[in-house]
Amino acid sequence: MAKRESNFEVSCPCCGALMKIDAATRSVISHTAPVKPKTFNDMEEAARAMKDQDSRRDSIFRQSMEAQKHASELLEKKFQEAVKKAKETPDTGRPIRDFDLD
Repeated sequence: MAKRESNFEVSCPCCGALMKIDAATRSVISHTAPVKPKTFNDMEEAARAMKDQDSRRDSIFRQSMEAQKHASELLEKKFQEAVKKAKETPDTGRPIRDFDLD
């Protein structure tokens, strides 16, 4: 007696979609996308979220502007520190390479 092969359903581990697969041909017969939940329950909540996002974006922009105002001072201090360090450490000549040790 011949073994009867049937269709079976598999859920996608990545997105949760439901796929119906034909066992004989080993191909997807149908695909059902998962139901996506609503991001917001009502328009007021969505508007509140947009205002919060706007205020957060403005805050980040203000912080970035302040950082840019003081960036030149910071770079100047770093440069002066590097010059000071370079003067304190003597130049030892050419560095030894791995190739020179062979």
